[in-house]
Amino acid sequence: MKTEIDLYNYQRGAIDKIFERFEGCPNDYHLLYQLPTGGGKTIIFSEIVSKYIKLKKKKVVVLTHRIELCNQTSKVLKNFDVRNKIINSKASLDDQEDYRCFVAMVETLNNRLLDDKLDISDVGLVIIDEAHYNSFTKLFKFFSSAFMLGVTATPLSSNINLPMTDNYDELIVGESISELIKNKFLAKANLYTYNVGLTSLIVGANGDYTVKSSEELYTNNDMLSKLLIAYEEKCLNKKTLIFNNGINTSLIVYDRFRRAGYKIKHLDNTVTKKQRIEILNWFKITPNAILTSVSILTTGFDEPTVECIMINRATKSLTLYYQMIGRGSRLLNKKDAFDVVDLGNNFYRFGEWGSDIDWHKIFRNPMYYLDNIKSDEEIEGRFRYEMPEEIKLFFLNSESLYFDVNKIYVKTIRDGKSSKLVLEKAIQHHSKICIENSEDEFDALILVKKLNDDIDFLLKRYTRCISKSTTNFLQWLTEDYKKRLRTYIRTNFDKIKMKK
Repeated sequence: MKTEIDLYNYQRGAIDKIFERFEGCPNDYHLLYQLPTGGGKTIIFSEIVSKYIKLKKKKVVVLTHRIELCNQTSKVLKNFDVRNKIINSKASLDDQEDYRCFVAMVETLNNRLLDDKLDISDVGLVIIDEAHYNSFTKLFKFFSSAFMLGVTATPLSSNINLPMTDNYDELIVGESISELIKNKFLAKANLYTYNVGLTSLIVGANGDYTVKSSEELYTNNDMLSKLLIAYEEKCLNKKTLIFNNGINTSLIVYDRFRRAGYKIKHLDNTVTKKQRIEILNWFKITPNAILTSVSILTTGFDEPTVECIMINRATKSLTLYYQMIGRGSRLLNKKDAFDVVDLGNNFYRFGEWGSDIDWHKIFRNPMYYLDNIKSDEEIEGRFRYEMPEEIKLFFLNSESLYFDVNKIYVKTIRDGKSSKLVLEKAIQHHSKICIENSEDEFDALILVKKLNDDIDFLLKRYTRCISKSTTNFLQWLTEDYKKRLRTYIRTNFDKIKMKK
């Protein structure tokens, strides 16, 4: 029996538009439908399947890219009175004539079709969930006479060399995130960002940052400390998801939080199905639980109790950015907002989640959009380091903690002096504030460690001024600067202390 599911007006509107294309476009038309995560794409296309089978008397194939999505989709279809069969590696196809709808993963269906095990002669509609993944295109040749309906939250291909406009004739854009929030269908995101230096990251062949370079950055002690501080400032006592780029990073994050006394578990794609179920159930029922993971929860995971999303990685993928944040956007009882903490400068790169995006323009000309994403150098060039309040407490005796690298550099060059003078003045500045807030030389040297982020920011600005910012040079410069700073403090401690 069909379970009664009330469709919202915008969902019914989308269904009507899509059926207009069924009637007015060729049978082999390729249509793409966009709707934000949490808007109910599965509900919409399940109603479409139910209605299509009754009106057209043809079969439907629904494609997904993960087994979890297959099972979830099959259950929703049954709620719409659509008897369906999941085609997996173990499924028998002896009874395929008894079904009008099939749900399958890409690779499994591809193998079955190559083996000529599935009769698709009467398939009139193919629905592609998460259509931005390019693995689906290999199946298009089997359904050359069928209507293709792709659904996605972000109509931007996962492969920059295979734009979606090459595979789809038209894009229909659904309700925007801002509209869904305004009309109480999605929770509002409170966005917080912590500036992070990303120039050490390397972009791989897929157009995103490599796992190796990400893990080198996000497993260093400074970044782990920044993550923990950000959690305690913004997410403490809230159910939290942490997204990382790399299994090793997630495991180290797990260990750091566990040793700090927090309830946390780690999840990646190497765990067994049983372990995954146990971990997700623990996360669901445990108040203030923390779950650190590696991309595995970006699709097919719906947990409305999530209160905080921590993006502990940088990405150049707009799709991934929206998927990660979307995990917290589900409404629940009195929950109408959630927190997002960005530790990858992603807000600067893509804009705030929920801001207006011209999806039609991105669909028609994805390269124009991708070419105009801000570079890390441009983003970091606009930063002004703000010393955290907990660090400022160590320097209460100093009137000014800020050293304006750009201003000092410009003045130095205009005076016809060497740019190295900027570093000498910076060392004097840092020595002064360390000594002003110390009882002895030993205390001053300890305070140098509190300035790590301030020094990193200062030196990155300096290397941009002199147009020499390779990773090796910056690493050498940082080590040399701290060594000279400690030497200056030892040599001048009494002199500076007396002036004070």
